[in-house]
Amino acid sequence: MDTVSEWVRQVRESVGRAFYGKEETVNTVLAALLCRGHVLIEDVPGVGKTILARAIAMSLKGDFKQVQCTPDLLPADVLGVSIYNPKTGDFDFRPGPVITNILLVDEINRATPRTQSALLEAMAEAQVSVEGRSLPLPDPFFLIATESPAESEGTFPLPEVQKDRFFLSVTIGYPTGDSERQIMTSQRKMQRPLAAVTPVSDVATLVEMQRKIIEVHVEDNLRRYILSIIHLSREDNRLILGVSPRGSLALYRGSQAMAAIRGRDYVVPEDIKDIAIPVLRKRILLKSEHTARGLNEVDVVNQLLEKVAVPGLKEAV
Repeated sequence: MDTVSEWVRQVRESVGRAFYGKEETVNTVLAALLCRGHVLIEDVPGVGKTILARAIAMSLKGDFKQVQCTPDLLPADVLGVSIYNPKTGDFDFRPGPVITNILLVDEINRATPRTQSALLEAMAEAQVSVEGRSLPLPDPFFLIATESPAESEGTFPLPEVQKDRFFLSVTIGYPTGDSERQIMTSQRKMQRPLAAVTPVSDVATLVEMQRKIIEVHVEDNLRRYILSIIHLSREDNRLILGVSPRGSLALYRGSQAMAAIRGRDYVVPEDIKDIAIPVLRKRILLKSEHTARGLNEVDVVNQLLEKVAVPGLKEAV
């Protein structure tokens, strides 16, 4: 498999056997994977958050683990713990589910802040600290977390610092009429929809695709365009918090991934604009008075994009 676009097409087709429609959502999640980032899937219950995450994991021939978050989940349940072995008289370390290639953290906002924070080092440093030692995580390591914003009872909202560790955040939304009919038809089969998903890639190929993203060219005027969007967010008096430098880097790398997914080795302004909302929406914090008036993060990002002049296509390519 020579190109990123062909690799993404095959993975997307595999995922599409269980997760119907929403190709752009799948592309966005795969863009984060190609950039070695992590994804927060945030939406109402029942729209397929877990199916999407599991289908992507099953399409890649790597080690996969899942953590179902509950308030009594402990950091040791995620990271691992040493257990006394009476035969040897030693403590044997049993790694937790975080030691894997792809980790699905389902309903992350049901875990306590202490357990949520256990994932911070894994997401930022590709390692975890357990019992006074650091353990490197497998390469690649990809974390997909899901949460439902519609529920508040028994949940613990993610702090801003943890949201910033996610490369991007996506919502799925309700399916179209055709997609929902397809979902209903699939229930007539004896097997679960995920049984139709088959691996189409291995870990080595994924790492090769990740290297190709770095080679995608970004012109200087497009770098300035990205920085103008970021700096404008920091000057917006409607915001308590503007986009961090980690956010500007994510927007830069995300645009490279979008260009490669679309079969190009260079970035154009549309690549930046199309990935901007998933990358930036959880990296800004609105003042309460504007939230009360019905303004949300997506509106703000769209307005920032409208205010910054788009470089000409001739200059970009």
